[in-house]
Amino acid sequence: MRIFVTGATGFIGSALIPELKAAGHQVVGLTRSEEGAAKLRAQEVEVHRGTLEEPETLTRGAEQADAVIHLAFDHDFSDFPANCRKDAAAIAALGGPLIGSDRPLLITSAVGMGTRAPGEVAREDVLNLEQRNPRTATERAGQDLLERGVNVTAIRLSQIHDTRRQGLVSFLLDIARGRGQAAYVGEGDARWSACHVADAARLYRLAAEKATSGARYNAVHEEGIRMREIAEAIGKSLDLPVRSIAPDEAADEFGAMAHFAVLDMVASSAWTQAQLGWTPSGPSLLDDLAAMRHA
Repeated sequence: MRIFVTGATGFIGSALIPELKAAGHQVVGLTRSEEGAAKLRAQEVEVHRGTLEEPETLTRGAEQADAVIHLAFDHDFSDFPANCRKDAAAIAALGGPLIGSDRPLLITSAVGMGTRAPGEVAREDVLNLEQRNPRTATERAGQDLLERGVNVTAIRLSQIHDTRRQGLVSFLLDIARGRGQAAYVGEGDARWSACHVADAARLYRLAAEKATSGARYNAVHEEGIRMREIAEAIGKSLDLPVRSIAPDEAADEFGAMAHFAVLDMVASSAWTQAQLGWTPSGPSLLDDLAAMRHA
């Protein structure tokens, strides 16, 4: 297939490109810069110039594709709701040319969309659009396209990691460096699910090849790692003290990440694994934190 990938030079995109090419697919990568274009050309990937802020550039990329994988997202969490709305607009632009065809569109969401109530294990058969998570905009946009005849699949991410980046944990690392300590709230019982980036890339490929309209897949290897364990691993890696803080200290300690620091994001991928024959096998999040390469 000729697959148009947004976020092609990003963390997951950089792992996905060799995965797709090894399976015989032709990749067209979205980039906004000449630096990004050079990276794509070095991998023998066709370059498509565009940005999330210019939806028409996304539409032109999707028009020429047999499949679309949408990975690009603005990760400025100081205005997370606005960035989720931007993502919804991007999904609408990508899906327009695919209406009435079998060409798949894979969108990227978060495992939290699969929880019926706080603290419950997120599952693929749940779509809770009534929750306050701004990421509902992403899956609502996908559902709108599904109803209009687009072959939409949602990949829900946990904390995707290797020894360079660890999803939201990367922001916690930066905060710990700046604060001089690795903190967790209360007993640190909030849990985050996780998956190695190579396993996530393979999941995207399998989902694109299967192209099951309306399916939702969880990119999850470890169902839940306690925040206290994550903080302890950060402290050990950065040689910083580890401290429990009270809930009313979280905003000052974590800033824009305060909401996530106490959010339970435990999730299962049992259905995903059974449906796609996907068996995640990469290193654990804590192992990657222990082996991480500091700049």
